[in-house]
Formats: sequence, C-alpha cells, structure tokens
Amino acid sequence: MKDILIISNYFPPEIGAASNRISQLAKSLSKDYNVTVICPLPNYPTGKVFKNYNRKETLNNVTVNRLWLYPSKSKNKFVRLFSILSFSLSIVWYFLWHRIPKTVIVNSPPLFVAYASLLFLSRKKHQLILNVSDLWPKSALELNAVKKGFGYNLLLKIERYNYRKADLISGQSEEILSHIKTIVTEKETILFRNYPDFEPPKIETKNTSTLGKIRIVYAGLLGVAQDIVSLAKNLDYSNIEFHIYGSGAEEESLRAFIESNLKLPIIFHGSVSRAVLHHELLKYDATIIPLKNRIYGAVPSKIFEYSRLGLPIIYFGGGEGERIVKQNGLGWVAEAGNYNALNAVISKLKLSDFNSDSKREIQKTAIDNFNASVQLKALKELI
Repeated sequence: MKDILIISNYFPPEIGAASNRISQLAKSLSKDYNVTVICPLPNYPTGKVFKNYNRKETLNNVTVNRLWLYPSKSKNKFVRLFSILSFSLSIVWYFLWHRIPKTVIVNSPPLFVAYASLLFLSRKKHQLILNVSDLWPKSALELNAVKKGFGYNLLLKIERYNYRKADLISGQSEEILSHIKTIVTEKETILFRNYPDFEPPKIETKNTSTLGKIRIVYAGLLGVAQDIVSLAKNLDYSNIEFHIYGSGAEEESLRAFIESNLKLPIIFHGSVSRAVLHHELLKYDATIIPLKNRIYGAVPSKIFEYSRLGLPIIYFGGGEGERIVKQNGLGWVAEAGNYNALNAVISKLKLSDFNSDSKREIQKTAIDNFNASVQLKALKELI
C-alpha cells in the first residue's frame, strides 16, 4: 500500500474549517493508502497548547505526529511570524530524521510552512501536491492584515516559488485556480472544494423561539475576516434572534458588546465540538455566513456543510461563494459589507420561509451537487 504524508498547520482536536478539511482528507485517503499527518501541537484558535492530547497517535487509521511550535494568537505580526517559523523549523527537523514518502500533500497557507516543506523536499524527487485554501498574500492585503511594501513583495515571491515547485496544485475555488494559472500557466491543477462527508440528518422543522422571531445562527471562527462584532452591532433585531457559536481572536470583543447590550436578542453559546454543533444547528431557521470584505478566492466551507444539514443560508460575503448560493437556491444573498442591504433582505423573511419542505430541498441539492467521493476519486487518479 502506497504511503502519503500530509503537512498541515491545522488538525483535530483543533476546531474550524481547515482542521475539519484536512482530517476528512486524511481519513478518506487512509482507505487506500498509509497516511501520516504532521501538524503542530494543537493550539488554534486559542494560541495556547491544548491539554489532553498525544504527540503521536493513530486516529481513524491515520498516524498523527504533532510537532513543537511557539503558540500565539498575538496581534503583533512579528510574534505571529515567529510562531509560524517555529513550526516550519520543526518540519525541517522532522524531515532530517524520518523517511519521507514519495507523495506529500502540503497545505497552504501559511506560506512559510509550505515554503519550508517544498524547499526541502523538491530536491528529493517527491511528488509534491500543494493544496491552496486561501490566496495569501492577496487575501491578507484585502483584509488589511498586510500593506504593500518589502514584506508583501517577499510574500509574493514565496507564493510564486511554492506554485513553481509543486507537481500538482489543488484549490478550493475556481478563483484560486484562475489566479494560480496566471503565475504558472503550465501547472496541472484540480478543483478540490471543502465538501463534507457526514450522514445528512433527518429534517424536522420546529422554531423554538420564545419571541416568535426568526432564529439566525452563526457558527465558526470569530476572527478578523468574519467580523462578527460589527455584524452584531449592525443587525436589525426587530424580526430575529441572533445565536453565535465559536471562538477566536474577536471573542472578548463580542462578549463585551453583548454584556453592554443585554436587551438585544443575542445569545453566545461558546465553542462546541463539530458533532454537537451539527445537532445544535438543527434548532435554527437559517444560518448567516459573513465576510468582512469580498475576498478573492474565498468560498467558506460552511456553504457546503450547513446546506447538507438543510439549513438555509444568508450569504454576506460576495464573490464565488455568493454565486454558489444563488445558483443552487441555498438561500439569500446581500452585498458584502452593506449592512443596509443585509437588513433589507432579513426584513422580508417570514417564519413560513423555513418549513420542512424548503429545508429538505436545500439538503437534497447539497447531497446531489457537493459530492466529496467524486472529487476524492479525481484526486486519487492523479496521485
């Protein structure tokens, strides 16, 4: 049986789309290959190493090696950079002392982690598959996380180097692949979206609001890109309750806003496991998927995951994600960053819009069109 190594900055017990995506990929590939994952000590998004984990263990027939890093969620870019570089150095140290399989899947971002892996392994005649989930540094620029200058230009050079050294590049969106093709026109690419692979639940619609309002839920990372605090401040609550699950850098700001606005129907539930979250989400009428700005290449995995649960989507992020929601009839869209447009959309919603039949139709569309097995088969044919 062929060996495959996956290098990722995120992996369970960490939560979030990236962790779920890599875990599912590793588990699916382990049916046909011997799969090993190397990842950092679990620390995301808290910036502190979790308790009760094993540095090396086997999960779902996947060997997991967790390497040292300096954990941090500091807003200081130099501290964050040191954290990323520390894991990059651990990867190189691992390479020096272990036999590396011929096929290696490297996840990006972070760019430096991918760069260290590709720089070392490209000289060893490995098959290097680069899995690109976000277009850094372009996305960072759009989020105002970096500014044009020496640092940005350096990141551009690293990005281009990574594309050139990969034998195959998989991307989460058509926009990502289009961007990559402008840099390495001859490179083989494959679209590999964040399709989930779990048993879809039975749809039973029941609104449990004590106020007779539409129950809208956000579940996910509380980070800069999502800007849930601004969303909570700008929503019109005349017709809705707003429920929030998750954790991240903006959690303290969110809690502070809720505590100073106790009359608003905002309920923060904190962070729960993915299995518990799926059960909890069935209570709600719709989910909202926001992005602070329209980010080129970004297609939130929540679109595919929550539609499989039969949960109607209010999409507030623009771009390719907006097109997917509209084309597949998964819910409603509002112009990214335009809270007046968002509130106008929400004001037209009625509880009757969220009946069992409409939710089952959304779930059926997701099952029929977002097939994880089909795209996995396409990837295996290239390995």
